[in-house]
Amino acid sequence: MTERTRALMQGNEAVVEGAIAAGMRFFAGYPITPSTEIAEGCALRLPQVGGKFIQMEDELASMAAVIGASAAGVKSMTATSGPGFSLKQENIGYAALAEIPCVIVDVQRAGPSTGLPTSPSQGDYMQARWGTHGDHPVIALSPSSVQEAYTETIRAFDLSEKYRMPVILLMDEIVGHMREGIELAGRGEVKPFERQTCADTAEAAKPYKMRNGELAPRMTPFGEGAFYNVTGLIHGEDGFPTNDHGIAAAQCMRLMRKIEENEAEIERYETAAMDDADVCIVTFGGTARSVQAAVETARAEGIRAGMFRPVTVWPFPEKAMRSICERVKKIVVVELNYGQMKLEVERAAAGVCEVLHIGRVDGATFTPQDILNKLREVAK
Repeated sequence: MTERTRALMQGNEAVVEGAIAAGMRFFAGYPITPSTEIAEGCALRLPQVGGKFIQMEDELASMAAVIGASAAGVKSMTATSGPGFSLKQENIGYAALAEIPCVIVDVQRAGPSTGLPTSPSQGDYMQARWGTHGDHPVIALSPSSVQEAYTETIRAFDLSEKYRMPVILLMDEIVGHMREGIELAGRGEVKPFERQTCADTAEAAKPYKMRNGELAPRMTPFGEGAFYNVTGLIHGEDGFPTNDHGIAAAQCMRLMRKIEENEAEIERYETAAMDDADVCIVTFGGTARSVQAAVETARAEGIRAGMFRPVTVWPFPEKAMRSICERVKKIVVVELNYGQMKLEVERAAAGVCEVLHIGRVDGATFTPQDILNKLREVAK
């Protein structure tokens, strides 16, 4: 094992390094602000580690190429922003049902439509969960620092492989373009979760067969000796379509149970100054940086404020949030949208405490002073 190294890099660059450390060897994408540095970084770095980069003709094809590469046994990733994320949704749904591991990075920008391409936003929060049709499992992670952009990218790949599903890294322009000093893992320090396969050809021909109580089936790379089908239709153990209602119910419920029965492992969140807090600010992503500064200043003024920051934003850490709601007088949700995470917080609060909101959709960021003013108001 080599020593860890320090580096100055932006969030988008850290994503590339994290993905490569996790074993990513294929990237397909289409340039779009503010995620373009990820594609550029992959174009540079992947050939250096024996990987492949391809610029596709559009976002739909990019997602399809990632699915194909992953099915063939290569850890794969794509990156985009809001408009491209919308275009990827059909194939994200396909990956969810076909249980194809892959990572989708969405560096959010202000919308809707083309919006403000170079401005920050957190308006894709609900799209990350509900963007594709039907009931489907979702894991979405949201880093608030360049260091976390690196470590959470590694975790995104591990979760994707372990639960055999697409995982979304829900970045924002703040973190994507911020430059900070970070620590990169030494050689051999990262132990990526490797895809579970079947050595026996007959068993490999049933890529959706459940074994030993596993919720995520074993997936042998397509084309390595076993013949099976991959489809976006409800399917049996061999991957071929079926209209059997019993099989459909079992398959769709199992997809959801992969998440529901492993929430404790998947969820990650951070708290600050919550031991005696009367007011809790709930936030995520790059906005948390202004919130942290506001909480520190508020504390100096005698306002007992604290912070709760989901790192895993889907599944939302509902139990932890409900516990906080039972201890504080008020919740203030701070996010760069019209009130998307607020809805989840209100659901967790269930009327136990008052939930307030500060949002903005103008492409600007919150300053610590903006948040401090709200804390002074609610503390009266």
